[in-house]
Amino acid sequence: MRQVRENSEAHVVSKPQIQKSGNWIDKNSKTVQNGKFTDAQEPQSAKLSDQSSPKSRGRRRRGGRKSEESNPCSRPCATSNQLGVEEQDKDGVLEAPSNGIVVSNGESQLGLRSSSKNLSFPSRPGFGHLGTRCIVKANHFFAELPDKDLNHYDVTITPEVKSKAVNRAIVAELVKHYKESDLGSRLPAYDGSKNLYTAGDLPFSSKEFKVKLIDDEDHLNGPKREREYKVVIKFVARTNLHHLGQFLAGKRVDGPKDVLQILDIVLRELSVKRFCPIGRYFFSPDIRKPQRLGDGLEAWCGFYQSIRPTQMGLSLNIDMASAAFIEALPVIEFVAQLLGKDVLSRPLSDSDRIKVKKALRGVKVEVTHRGDIRRKYRVSGVTTQPTRELVFPIDDDSTMKSVVEYFQEMYGFTIQYAHLPCLQVGNQKKANYLPMEACKIVEGQRYTKRLSEKQITALLKVTCQRPRDRENDVVQTVQKSAYEHDPYAKEFGIKISEKMTCVEARVLPAPWLKYHETGKEKDCLPQVGQWNMMNKKMINGMTVSRWACINFSRSVQEGVARGFCSELAQMCQVSGMEFSPDPVIPIYTARPDQVEKALKHVYHVCTKKLKGKELELLLAILPDSNGSLYGDLKRICETELGLVSQCCLTKHVFKINKQYLANVSLKINVKMGGRNTVLLDAISCKIPLVSDIPTIIFGADVTHPENGEESSPSIAAVVASQDWPEITKYAGLVCAQAQRQELIQDLFKTWHDPVRGTVCGGMIRDLLVSFRKATGQKPQRIIFYRDGVSEGQFYQVLLFELDAIRKACASLEPNYQPPVTFIVVQKRHHTRLFPNNHREKNTMDKSGNILPGTVVDSKICHPTEFDFYLCSHAGIQGTSRPAHYHVLWDENNFTADGIQSLTNNLCYTYARCTRSVSVVPPAYYAHLAAFRARFYMEPDSHHQDNSNSGGDKSPTVRPLLALKENVKRVMFYC
Repeated sequence: MRQVRENSEAHVVSKPQIQKSGNWIDKNSKTVQNGKFTDAQEPQSAKLSDQSSPKSRGRRRRGGRKSEESNPCSRPCATSNQLGVEEQDKDGVLEAPSNGIVVSNGESQLGLRSSSKNLSFPSRPGFGHLGTRCIVKANHFFAELPDKDLNHYDVTITPEVKSKAVNRAIVAELVKHYKESDLGSRLPAYDGSKNLYTAGDLPFSSKEFKVKLIDDEDHLNGPKREREYKVVIKFVARTNLHHLGQFLAGKRVDGPKDVLQILDIVLRELSVKRFCPIGRYFFSPDIRKPQRLGDGLEAWCGFYQSIRPTQMGLSLNIDMASAAFIEALPVIEFVAQLLGKDVLSRPLSDSDRIKVKKALRGVKVEVTHRGDIRRKYRVSGVTTQPTRELVFPIDDDSTMKSVVEYFQEMYGFTIQYAHLPCLQVGNQKKANYLPMEACKIVEGQRYTKRLSEKQITALLKVTCQRPRDRENDVVQTVQKSAYEHDPYAKEFGIKISEKMTCVEARVLPAPWLKYHETGKEKDCLPQVGQWNMMNKKMINGMTVSRWACINFSRSVQEGVARGFCSELAQMCQVSGMEFSPDPVIPIYTARPDQVEKALKHVYHVCTKKLKGKELELLLAILPDSNGSLYGDLKRICETELGLVSQCCLTKHVFKINKQYLANVSLKINVKMGGRNTVLLDAISCKIPLVSDIPTIIFGADVTHPENGEESSPSIAAVVASQDWPEITKYAGLVCAQAQRQELIQDLFKTWHDPVRGTVCGGMIRDLLVSFRKATGQKPQRIIFYRDGVSEGQFYQVLLFELDAIRKACASLEPNYQPPVTFIVVQKRHHTRLFPNNHREKNTMDKSGNILPGTVVDSKICHPTEFDFYLCSHAGIQGTSRPAHYHVLWDENNFTADGIQSLTNNLCYTYARCTRSVSVVPPAYYAHLAAFRARFYMEPDSHHQDNSNSGGDKSPTVRPLLALKENVKRVMFYC
């Protein structure tokens, strides 16, 4: 058995009397089957409208429980059983720079309506006061509310057009011809679909218009055609701005989304005409010179724009962005870049042709062989034959003519590179061929397929801006947009300030961290979000006496590998672990394509030599570029062999760095079941609404497959703290679910067993049981951090997942309903905070970003609801992105200071490095677990039907491969 090196003085925790109600785990209780208790009752109906145990309903109860007055806390002596899933652990320092965006995001099954009017989010319980006050600037620009009536009209275009760009062109032509007459001099704003808005009434309630538009994309032969469209504009409703004014003043809790949508469309109208619009983003090669990304792609700079309701009124949020676009090259030049070789003299191989076909399918090209006539076509494929062999019928008698002859006779165009295939354009049933040399890629097409690692790195360099540079670009973007001269903003009476908003902020203090008593430094106060392990020992260092190493890197000689392992073992010992200096067998060298054979060989040889004792740890040295090796290794170790593993890249083996080794030792310790550090306030029982009674903290996330991965499911992960009062160890569970399904389906579930009848299970229930096993206490309070939810999904996710939590609790014990606080964590937002004065060095970190611990809960936050921005980490490069926390349900009656300081302090307990991190660790761990679980999909699991990804009926999804029990017990996703 693994031993925990825990000195009796490591941490002394007083032991109060905690009332125990219920009896999930008892010596006399019935047997446990798969972590589920057979004597548990059926889950009671736990609708949000009739909770019996908690006294508050999402809204904070004034004068509620004060944890400062509670008894000291206790902790029974118990070792946590850890479950978990790990993300790729190739580097020691794992906090990535948050440096901008890369644009690459009815009725529930439990019978709860997602649009329930009875549910409202908790109101802000007041503003926070803790911390050192300061002023920061936010990329929000005050927008003055218009005083005009806003009218909504429906637009119907016949024949129907699917392209928003064409729709806009049709309506623009209509406005051009009829503005001064039929439209009563009104300048309407149009969303490119069904909705048109005006400031004031049009002279009619319904009217039909005829609009002629020249078709820019046409068949290969014949002149351009002029198409006629019928456009019907019909009055729908008049929008009441009084509702919005009351909402912004805090007198109403529900925001008028229709008004905000209208204002957003009005302010986007001019940018849509000037730039290339993609969602809420606008890109242009004129904003900044495009940077080449390789393989025919380039990075365009652009900006994000959105109107938002805030405490100060309406705010225009502007942020900088970058995205990959296909370079407007001659097609032959694009193909040469894509393949990385000369294509003018040699034919393409089959593999090259397939690669070209995948890259060009769906791409728009324009012809260059007809002088000023630049017709555009969409590529549907690439011919299997070279151009010189292609023939096609030119009449009904099937008279055939070669492509080479046709272009020579019809256009006087001599095809020089007839060894290359042709592009197929238009309808594939009727073959239309265009020689590559006669085509150029149309400018302004975003690349939506997967980028290579090299391209991602190049794109991040473009996106990564120092805070001062980003701030200047944002301000210049607003100034260049010149909203005071924008005819649409003028028409609708919207005025935008050109000054960034100054916001009052506070810098929360860093928490004291506790280390082992045998180290020179027994506790530590982080400075500017970071610290190190010098003179410190892990508070619970584990023992590793049986380990092995496999070297998959050809460039690493045995002596180098042996020296690296020796240095790592020594670092683990210095950091507070007991780590055997020698492996069970000599370091084994294997080829990357023999990963399964190598792993099983080492496992069996070690098992035989250890005579029944199990191998505790496997170290693996991987090539820097290892393809699927990492995922295969993790899948085999954790689902077949039951091995905990630690991977290290070749570059770190050659260049042994003490900081890297220290970080790897931190990861190994928690994978083995230890703790690196704990909050001093946690073991002193001083954390409000955590230390007073047994509290479990959950983190949850859902990750979706990348664009183009149509056969992959979404992965949901839930982690939960398994120690109290330390709240440092987290068990994790994962499951596959229907693609793009954001609601976590397996939080609670029931099924029928032929012997036991109805059986209850699910991730929440299992983690609650695991907490009870590990601590001897049942949770009396639940704090749930939910990552990855957009604002439009708040109600739906809360209703579905809170209901699942309720049912999971009720299934364990009658009337067991601990109070729940449900907090959404958002990182994919566009609010950035900047130092007020970039010359005052004491107000920022080394990277020029705001200080870690900076919290904002006023002015740019929600007018009435309980939210805040927290920048809990120190910047590394680029501009720090604060996390946005939004409390959707609060039965624990947190104050603003309470939830803000708890969240900030938890960010210092992340196990994988000695830095505070940008997202609260439970949510971070859930993300790692979900990311890691993609390796647990069987290689051939591409059969599931993904036709329905968001409805009530989920498509069949193959379950993930099961983890071995001994692996489940440890926190190996770190």
